[in-house]
Amino acid sequence: MKPLRVVPGRGPVGARLYVGLADGRSLAWYDRDTGRVSLLADGRREDVLAALAPYVTGPVTVGPPPVPTPADLVRLALHPDDDLAPNRPGEALHTALADTPPTRRLRPDPQRERLAALQAVGDELDTLERAGWRVLHSVPLPGQAHLDHLLIGPAGPFSVHTVPCRRRFRADAPAAAIHLRRAVRDAERASFVLAAAVRPVLAVAGTSRIDGLPSFDDVLLLSEGDARTVLARLGGVLKPADIESLYASARDRHTWLRA
Repeated sequence: MKPLRVVPGRGPVGARLYVGLADGRSLAWYDRDTGRVSLLADGRREDVLAALAPYVTGPVTVGPPPVPTPADLVRLALHPDDDLAPNRPGEALHTALADTPPTRRLRPDPQRERLAALQAVGDELDTLERAGWRVLHSVPLPGQAHLDHLLIGPAGPFSVHTVPCRRRFRADAPAAAIHLRRAVRDAERASFVLAAAVRPVLAVAGTSRIDGLPSFDDVLLLSEGDARTVLARLGGVLKPADIESLYASARDRHTWLRA
């Protein structure tokens, strides 16, 4: 019997390892984040586990593939061009900067500095998926605008506007008011589209120090590295089914045409 092949890939939430035959047929997959091995062919259980043994860390559960969630069904029904879930943080900037090679500058390129901030915040928000949150990046709006990040979880939906900062960030400074107004405006547009109360968030990348009180009381301020701690304190508002329902609607590009 020929040995099985183990190929890395991506699942709806995180990294996967696919186990299959040499002709490309899949027998199982291993979700690293959940520690679950989903078997498509129960008769090859021992062979699959032997092939995965070098890659498995910690205990695993083995069984048939889980029943698709409403979000999974929407994903399967969406055309790939309309599904926003694969968007990277700063997707639009990736495209714009791809044709612009880096040049020697006296000061950092503001576009590349902003992209780095979007990636840093996006990577941090992605870690919340293990706690039942759903995240979308670079959500397109009419008029070439974008929501930097949309976060939907137990504490409700949040629209996250990102701002790079090299030192400390003063929330009561005149310059900060521009970003605060943008965060509020983004949340208002998202609330209209999703028919839900979306809270505005201003995420400051590059610093862990925020001084002063914001001029908008309803804006949640996040410094780098404290998203999980701050959001966990807000308590539960949405049930898992509500989270999946909102996420299923939000990931469809056509949903945002009326923003």
